[in-house]
Amino acid sequence: MESKRPKVGVGVAVVKEGKVLLGKRKNAHGEGTWSFPGGHLEYQESWDDCAFRETLEETGLSIKNIRFGTVTNDIFHEEHKHYVTIIMLSDYESGDLRLMEPDKCEKWEWFNWDKLPDALFVSIENLLKDNYNPLNQ
Repeated sequence: MESKRPKVGVGVAVVKEGKVLLGKRKNAHGEGTWSFPGGHLEYQESWDDCAFRETLEETGLSIKNIRFGTVTNDIFHEEHKHYVTIIMLSDYESGDLRLMEPDKCEKWEWFNWDKLPDALFVSIENLLKDNYNPLNQ
């Protein structure tokens, strides 16, 4: 039986030219919603290292100026999952945006924070509820 304790996720707000990067999720919880690059924090991994690793693995991009943003308490009622998500902020450094994990993500796109797509991942919905804007941090 799976533990009912919350898991720790890391979401990375990658900023380039005043826009944030979002991917449309598939074959995972939150399927069909748009989310930051990110994933599970590994044992003994720093938040910065996790942010860099997940962004590179999922998008092919290198990031810089990685720093703590905020934390969200994300409950996925339908899926009976609970995550504490560490939102890390970063700036695009280099690389061409690629779909590195097509089994997990349909596509990546850059968005203005005030023109986000419909169907947002719970952690991003929670940022909006808190009036948190990663571009103003």
